[in-house]
Amino acid sequence: MSNVVDVLLSGVFAASILFLVAAGLQVVFGVLKIFNLACGSFYALGAYVGVSAVNWSLAAGLPRPLFVLALVGGGLALAFVGPIVERLLRTVYDRDEAFQLLLTFAVVLMLEDVTQLVWGTAPYSTGALYLSYGQALILGSTVPVYNLLVIGASVLIAVGLGLVLTRTRWGRIVRATADNREMAEALGVNMRRVYVQVFTLGTVLGTLGGALVIPSTTAISEMGIELIVQAFAVVVIGGLGSMRGALVGALIVGVLRAVAIATRPEVEMLLIYLIVIGVLVVRPRGLFGGAAA
Repeated sequence: MSNVVDVLLSGVFAASILFLVAAGLQVVFGVLKIFNLACGSFYALGAYVGVSAVNWSLAAGLPRPLFVLALVGGGLALAFVGPIVERLLRTVYDRDEAFQLLLTFAVVLMLEDVTQLVWGTAPYSTGALYLSYGQALILGSTVPVYNLLVIGASVLIAVGLGLVLTRTRWGRIVRATADNREMAEALGVNMRRVYVQVFTLGTVLGTLGGALVIPSTTAISEMGIELIVQAFAVVVIGGLGSMRGALVGALIVGVLRAVAIATRPEVEMLLIYLIVIGVLVVRPRGLFGGAAA
């Protein structure tokens, strides 16, 4: 029983991080209609800045158990990257999807070079901080409390994001823009401002996901590429542009990967690809998608 709980909670923890990145990808696609491959680079950038923020905060005397504040601060501080990248992508909004994918992949390569230029190629980690909050005993399984905190934070972010998009004036403007761009513009909506705000939101979700995952893993420059593959699987399974699809897709990918790693590590990604193929055959729009995946 404890092994089952270990695997499931490990999968849910991975899904929590993956949801943050996929949610950023979904909100950008829903409004800007761009499949943003650079979400993986935002994730990697958040991981590196998260490590640096933790090291700086500990050197400044911040108590070790409060290192999570440095992680969150590092992830949020990268919001300035959003408007910069959005300004670059503005040139291909009305171009063919192939141009959009090529440009966002170019951003991936550029940001990967930036991380190597700033932090080098050596792996970075936060050391033993992962267990600073101790461990909890759940159904006979010992689980790091940090994992539970991240899962709870992801749930709060998901609920908060849903409330913002459905209960606020800005959320109504965003949804109107996603449904009918021309009509929203005709009603006086400042499209350029909305695009910048939405892309910045997507960027922050990605960088926050990278910052929160780093205590449990090591920051390497290639981690963004691996994340892009997983995020692509999530949006294909859940459906492009669907927040509910991002949540369900992240849970499917996260738990299945955890099960595969615990039982047959060699088929870890193969299992995900098979699920993606199955969804594309049965439901090409994804489980909750409104746009063809």
